[in-house]
Amino acid sequence: MRGIPLGMVGGGQGAFIGGVHRIAARLDGQFRLVAGAFSATPEKSRASGAELGLDPARVYDDYRQMAIREARRKDGIRAVAIVTPNHMHAGPAIEFLKRGIHVICDKPLSATMAEAKRLAKVAEQSKALFVLTHNYTGYPMIRQAHAMVARGDLGRLRLVQVEYLQDWLTEPAEAAGSKQAEWRVDPARAGLGGALGDIGTHAWNLAGFVTGTEPEAIAADLSSFVPGRVLDDNAHILMRYAGGARGTLLVSQVAPGNENGLRLRLYGDKGGLEWAQEDPNRLWFTRLGAPKQLLSRNGAGADPAAARVSRIPAGHPEGYLEAFATLYTEAARAIRAHEAGEAPGPEVTYPTLAEGLSGMRFVAACVQSARRNAAWVTL
Repeated sequence: MRGIPLGMVGGGQGAFIGGVHRIAARLDGQFRLVAGAFSATPEKSRASGAELGLDPARVYDDYRQMAIREARRKDGIRAVAIVTPNHMHAGPAIEFLKRGIHVICDKPLSATMAEAKRLAKVAEQSKALFVLTHNYTGYPMIRQAHAMVARGDLGRLRLVQVEYLQDWLTEPAEAAGSKQAEWRVDPARAGLGGALGDIGTHAWNLAGFVTGTEPEAIAADLSSFVPGRVLDDNAHILMRYAGGARGTLLVSQVAPGNENGLRLRLYGDKGGLEWAQEDPNRLWFTRLGAPKQLLSRNGAGADPAAARVSRIPAGHPEGYLEAFATLYTEAARAIRAHEAGEAPGPEVTYPTLAEGLSGMRFVAACVQSARRNAAWVTL
């Protein structure tokens, strides 16, 4: 089966996440990149397309031109990956959704809630699918953790602890010429949240995916430790769940010694789970009163939910790129089923518009709480 024709908006020369999406899209052979508007600068877009070996006629100066022309082609793209900074998510997504082209968008949904709601309205009216790449939900052992919680292995959930710690913004990298840092600390391009929007939404989404629930209220203390930085670079958040569970969410990009420290710990009245993104093929499970048990991807005790999205034997590590690829493959299954007028099956799982809106509400609620001296805010 030939891969689904894919376009890309953003991700040109020097962009990190564009390369990640391109690798993920082709890893399982489900997509083939055939078109793109890779930069707001036409010359850079054309140079990027040439580096990727694309037909020059399908490398566009802007995304609107691309959406219009590709929709008219008999061999036009059926899906587009949007890998721009946050403030440029909604505009391209809307243009392609209007023309029935499926959208695979990097998180968060947009820079502002107003943009998010506008995008949501168009997506709900479109015949095309919208996929949001919260890639950490693609890890096999996260799929297993989700299944274990759902079937009651932990019992009644009591504690949710999630943290995402990095150190790359400990110093003002934005002032040193880092393009990756520049837009992330700029409210006009990043939105209301700094570290909150960049990695906090990942932590929020991960906890929600594994537990199958979200808090009913949060209280947030946000900090901007680097002088002159407008947006938060550190956040401490308390969470209250309707069922009585309590949680903490810690996010920081100014924590020396942490490269990509995403960790999740869940505890119920019958047991607990622990997972770390930097050791993603292992999941620790403890039944109350029993020894701690190590579960490994495709190893003894592996769950069918994990095996379904594993590619290689136990002991051979799968990681970040494979987790991203899992979401692309799930998206491809959903697209093919959708175009055939069929349901993709309950096992096909990927973040959608709902998760995107949830992330936007999370950031807005945290900012509101912080402005009110860490007051509780209902979600």
